[in-house]
Formats: sequence, C-alpha cells, structure tokens
Amino acid sequence: MSEDIVALIERAHAAHDPQRLVALVPYAQFLGMAVDEDDEGPLFRLPYRASHIGNPHLPALHGGLIGAFMESAAILAPLWRQEALRLPKVVDFAIDYLRPGWPMDLYARCAIRRQGKRVANVGITAWQWSESSQHRLIATARSHFLVANANAPNGCQGR
Repeated sequence: MSEDIVALIERAHAAHDPQRLVALVPYAQFLGMAVDEDDEGPLFRLPYRASHIGNPHLPALHGGLIGAFMESAAILAPLWRQEALRLPKVVDFAIDYLRPGWPMDLYARCAIRRQGKRVANVGITAWQWSESSQHRLIATARSHFLVANANAPNGCQGR
C-alpha cells in the first residue's frame, strides 16, 4: 500500500497537481474537496453545496463538516510536502469554532509545526472570503498524527 501512495505522491508532484492526493482520503472525495498550490503551499477548498448546511435557520455550515474538512486537509498536507510515506494516523484533533460558516466556499491552510520521529503536529486554519468580509476566520484546529517520514528506512522510523 505505501508503495502505491509513494507512486501517487510522485505522480502528483511531477504533474504539479496536489488534487490527485484527494483520492487517498475517500471522505475528502465525497465532500468534493479541492486542493491547489500557491507560494504558501497547499490551499484547501471546500466548494459550497446545499447539503453542507447544518442549521437551515441561519443558514450555517455543519460543524462536523468543517471539522472533517480541516482534518482531511491536515492529513493531506504532510503527504504533499513529502514528509510522510503513508496516510498519517490521527492521534488527536482539537478544534475551536470561532463563528458560523456561511453558505459559501470554505478554505483551509495547514502548518506543520513540528515533525518528529513518529509524530507530526499540524495547525489548521479555516476561513471564508467575501467582498464584504475579506478573510473571515471560521475555525482553528490542532492535531497530532503518527507518520512515517520520507527519510526513514522502510518508512517506519523517524529522522
């Protein structure tokens, strides 16, 4: 399995197409998650769908959807940066919801704060952008993952 992931990562990098990595996380595919890359690294986007609404009275995006989107982004970020050779396994995930998500596209960016021998610490921010609010922060999260990094023999140990 890890050879398939390594090959997929290599093909995605060769094509400069991080969207190919979404195929590794079936739930990310189901959500319709999109990934692009800019000067700051991978930029994750969740295109709005009416089925994403959790509270139709506001309307607001479902909190679980926001969390799942952010967790999926945090799983894909180390793969795109080639700091993991297999899907990272979640140790913990803590999210702070700052305000409701409007019925519009949601964006996220990840920062790998610490890459240890076996554990990575990833910070995630999610926001929405509009003409009136520009950059509207929706949620922040922190997660830890078990990883096998690219410098390790057989992808089992750390650096």
